[in-house]
Amino acid sequence: MKKVVLRHKKEAPVLRFHPWIFSGAIYRIDEDIVEGDWVEVYSGKDEFLATGHYHRSSIAIRILSFEKVMDKSYFWKQKIQLVSSYRQQLQLEQSNTNCYRLIHAEGDGLPGLIIDIYGDTAVVQCHSIGMHKDMKYIVQALRDCYGQQLKAIYSKSAAVLPKAYAKTVEDGYVFASSAPQVVQEYGHSFLVDWENGQKTGFFLDQRDNRKLLAQYVKDKSVLNAFCYSGGFSVYALKAGAKSVDSVDISAKAIAWTAQNVTLNGDFSEQHQSVIADVMQYLKTAEQYDVVIIDPPAFAKHIKKRHAAVQGYKRLNALAMKKVRVGGILFTFSCSQVVGRQLFEDTITAAALEVERPIRIMHYLSQAADHPVNIFHPESVYLKGLVLQIG
Repeated sequence: MKKVVLRHKKEAPVLRFHPWIFSGAIYRIDEDIVEGDWVEVYSGKDEFLATGHYHRSSIAIRILSFEKVMDKSYFWKQKIQLVSSYRQQLQLEQSNTNCYRLIHAEGDGLPGLIIDIYGDTAVVQCHSIGMHKDMKYIVQALRDCYGQQLKAIYSKSAAVLPKAYAKTVEDGYVFASSAPQVVQEYGHSFLVDWENGQKTGFFLDQRDNRKLLAQYVKDKSVLNAFCYSGGFSVYALKAGAKSVDSVDISAKAIAWTAQNVTLNGDFSEQHQSVIADVMQYLKTAEQYDVVIIDPPAFAKHIKKRHAAVQGYKRLNALAMKKVRVGGILFTFSCSQVVGRQLFEDTITAAALEVERPIRIMHYLSQAADHPVNIFHPESVYLKGLVLQIG
């Protein structure tokens, strides 16, 4: 493989198993290296450190292994088997669930790669050029691991790859073909459209938080804000909520929500869908027993963090005012640059503004099939709190 040499004393993060090497740490690279190449990383003393994908960006190398990789095909076959074994350990399929995240980038030691399983279809999302160039190995490893259980593989990477490279990429099936599929999550039915939906089609990371919501909604009025395809709404309705209002600014999201509600029973008298800007809706809405606030990421870059924090504060202050006395607020942030402590401090600031007594009932995070690499704290992105509003 081609070779990258680090500057003196810049190997410390690698020795701590952090999966990123920044461009400023590089002393010398082989001249013929191109974007997405596999490279071996060495210290200034010519000691082997790691193997990874090279990119011309601030994160110059995404580490795939801290050992030498002699055979890419074998590497991928072994990796897919390992991540599959971990998901089997979670016993999701024993809980009426056939959709889950198979590979969660750095959390599974594979920076730049997301793979979600929806029934008999795998949806692959490559966030780096190196991962996209390895697609043939990934596809073969998936087929070897799953055999006849896997009917199709869909690549959905064009929107998340670097722009210049993305112009050469088209989303589509890289093995067989399929169509939107009804999947099961803890016995709840959802139609997943990976071709047209956000991300890979469904927000699998909220699985356990949706399950928790079901404990608190029987005979209650519920607002699901930023509802997307109605995950929280379906759980609330099946758990016996008196009424559920699903709000999203996207007409397509509201249509998916209506489909998913219908898949799970006749809730025409309990459920209402509203196409609206959530902030505007909250200003005039009546109070609810339970409110769910699960917005898209307010900041994807650290430069936007301050504005995001102010946005979260305004949003949550409004939401707190719309919870009846003794009611519950589920509130989330999926902005990676807004850490857990900053998020909690922001919610505290919102509570001070509305001047209501508030108890923290639960601290929430992403589901276990979205694991956190202990050497990569940036793997934590989903933060949530369940609050009782006095």
